[in-house]
Formats: sequence, structure tokens, C-alpha cells
Amino acid sequence: MSTGAVAAADGGLRCPWGLSTEDYLAYHDTEWGRPVHGDDALFERLCLEAFQSGLSWLTILRRREGFRSAFAGFKIPAVAEFTDADKERLLADAGIIRNRAKIDATLANAQVLACWDEGELDALIWSYAPDPTTRPVPRVLGDVPAVTPESTALAKELKKRSIRFVGPTTAYALMQACGLVDDHLADCVSRGDTL
Repeated sequence: MSTGAVAAADGGLRCPWGLSTEDYLAYHDTEWGRPVHGDDALFERLCLEAFQSGLSWLTILRRREGFRSAFAGFKIPAVAEFTDADKERLLADAGIIRNRAKIDATLANAQVLACWDEGELDALIWSYAPDPTTRPVPRVLGDVPAVTPESTALAKELKKRSIRFVGPTTAYALMQACGLVDDHLADCVSRGDTL
């Protein structure tokens, strides 16, 4: 597989990872790297990135609707009210990843975030967006980092504020998915239309 942009069936060049399945192609073209704002929307992405840890993103992408249903649309106040009975329901739900530590972290994070001011999560996460003019444009997949100083700092700040299951790599994946950085390859048709 090439590590540079590859032509899709429509002839447009795309990041190679986006061409392996139709699910990935749609996600690549319409979501990945596009700005996401709003506490609930960012909470969802934060949770899904944590659930993805150690798994393929495709696994999460294909179960996203199941996650949304199981976790009350990732509405922070609703998830913060989940009980032990809800936790048991989640552990039995085949529509999600039934990992106790990740479920516990999601519920604990919702309880923490429910005490924050509206817009505080959004403001915090976006305060770590690097200046796009100082970032090199990736030409091949090998140019795309897994961790950056900004993602390390974001993970550290989230941990300091009692947010669990977000290390520097997960924080960087969140930054990519939510448009804080544009890691579409230089020749990708989606490069630059995301910010």
C-alpha cells in the first residue's frame, strides 16, 4: 500500500487509510479533520477515541450508533446520571465495546464534566489547537505524528481535571478527528477544506 495519497474510484486522491472500506471513505471525506464544537459532541468523540484504544477505528465507527443509543446520545448531564444498573446494562450491550474500564471512565468523565460550565470542555480542547501555519503539511503517512507536544499537554490537563482514559496518543487522535489539526495528506482532496 502506498503511503502517499491514492486515487479513489472517483479519481480523487485521498489518504490511503480512507480507501479500505466504504465506511472509512465516508468518514474520511465528510468527518475526519472537520471542526467539531460543543461539549456533548466533543464528549462523544473523547469517549469514542478512548473506546478505540487498542482496537481498529473501523470497529468503533461501525458501532457508533450503538454507542449513541447506549450512552443517551452522549448528552453529558444524562450520562452523568447513569446508575449501577445502567453500568450493568452497558456491560451486556453487544452494540458497544463491553470493556468495564472504558465504561467506568466514560461514566466518571460525564460526572466530572457535568460540573463544568457550558462550553468549558469546548474551550479547553480548542485551546490546544496548534497554529496551522507552523505545522508541516504531511506528504506521506509517515509524516503524520502519533503524539505532539500539544496532545501531550492536552492529555496532561485533562488528567489534572480528573478526565480518565485520555493519554497523549488518544488526545492526538481526538485532535485529528475534531479538526484541531489537518492531517490529510498534501495531495488529498480533503486537505485544506477542513479548517
